[in-house]
Amino acid sequence: MPTNYSLTRKMPFRRAFYFAGIAAAALMGSAVSHAAESLPLAAPSDHQTGADLIARGQYLAIAADCAACHTDPSSKKVFAGGYAIHSPMGIIYSSNITPSKGFGIGNYTEKQFSDAVRQGIRADGSHLYPAMPYPSYAGLTDADIHALYAYFIHGVKPIDEKPQQTKLSFPFNLRFSMAGWNLLFLHNKPFTPVESEDATWNRGKYLVDNVEHCSECHTPRNALMALQSGNALYTGAMLGSWHAPNLTSDAVSGLGGWSDKDLAQYLQTGHVNGKAQAAGPMAEAVTNSLQYLHDDDIKAIIAYLRTLPPVRDPSQTQAASEFGTGSNSDTATRGIHPISKFLSAEASGQTLYDASCSSCHQPDGKGTHDGFYPSLVHNTTLGGDSPDNLVSTILFGVQRTVNGKSVLMPAFGPYSDVQALSDKQVATLSNYLFKQYGNPQLSVTEEDVKTIRQGGATPLIARVAGPATLAGGVIVVILVVLLAVWRLRRKRR
Repeated sequence: MPTNYSLTRKMPFRRAFYFAGIAAAALMGSAVSHAAESLPLAAPSDHQTGADLIARGQYLAIAADCAACHTDPSSKKVFAGGYAIHSPMGIIYSSNITPSKGFGIGNYTEKQFSDAVRQGIRADGSHLYPAMPYPSYAGLTDADIHALYAYFIHGVKPIDEKPQQTKLSFPFNLRFSMAGWNLLFLHNKPFTPVESEDATWNRGKYLVDNVEHCSECHTPRNALMALQSGNALYTGAMLGSWHAPNLTSDAVSGLGGWSDKDLAQYLQTGHVNGKAQAAGPMAEAVTNSLQYLHDDDIKAIIAYLRTLPPVRDPSQTQAASEFGTGSNSDTATRGIHPISKFLSAEASGQTLYDASCSSCHQPDGKGTHDGFYPSLVHNTTLGGDSPDNLVSTILFGVQRTVNGKSVLMPAFGPYSDVQALSDKQVATLSNYLFKQYGNPQLSVTEEDVKTIRQGGATPLIARVAGPATLAGGVIVVILVVLLAVWRLRRKRR
């Protein structure tokens, strides 16, 4: 196990990763979270003091992927905040969570720290955005909160800098309204083991549901952007530009067709030949968190995922990794068109593939023999039930670092250092790839690509209560308050 971990820069397009949680509130301020510096990692136990306790807190901070949002990649000052999270409601800047007494959490008591992490309430009493996933962290045990507090107060270097402050438009600047949202949707209590299950399963449930907060991405949300429950849990969800897949045990739509070895390899490396490669938010989770988990914790996660009730998308009749066959049709156009043809808006999918993709993924789409350049055949990105991840991968590229080795696919979107592709070209290339190597039933339009490039579809609540619709904002606030009052009265009865 390495003694430190890297911070991957989140590109501006990655606002989708937290946009669901931000929109969920539809009404608040900035986020508080955590991070970690290099300390030896310690396996968890319940009775630790001093250096062991701090090391345990660091392990938990890594598992919870705290550093990803609280380190501005331009400054690389760990946990000093200032990272800009782009959302449909505006930009939210992460907080300084170093033990700085003037600008961070250095004056927080352990109770105040716990309230921020598990209840979304800062020491000054103001409410946080669920961009910091406190609805999931609410399940953290008292012992783990104690370890995290010890780490952040005694194991992190204080940085006396004030990050840029969040200033959202009405009604999203009304933090107090989060009290109503929390009353409606903040149900988690500190985790207690399920007596009918063994220790491995319970550890896996705790990691998946709370520490790793997997549901924040992999569970769809309701009209007020709170996580759905029941049969919807872990069935997959849109995250702005990206689609988080179904994690249930279904063999077609979920993970039922994956072996334990496949799942462990994917969680620890983000890559399984002939199946999948992590990109977008999942690449960050692998880079900053999952690759550092102990083997026993990886096994526990898999044991729990195996028991998630299978839920199948009726539109899927074949597992995503089973689609596609190799094809050399690319060779029919190779070398016969000048660069001007490639730059043309009318370039064919074959021409675009030849110019942009085949040098790595090979003319037949099967990638390299060592898997470094992955095959497009039997690839979940091209065979799933959503085209979004392929389009996002083309636009935004792939970046992850595992065991000190970087995996990089260049982005062909607006933030690219290479030749950017237009919306029409991306749609043409994507449709060619689906027909040639993936699920031929998938397709995208130029308008679809434009939406994905801009961060995905805007949620209903953001459209209704946008800055230009004052009346809509008032309606949303009143709705949340009324629902909260109704729930409170129902509880009292």
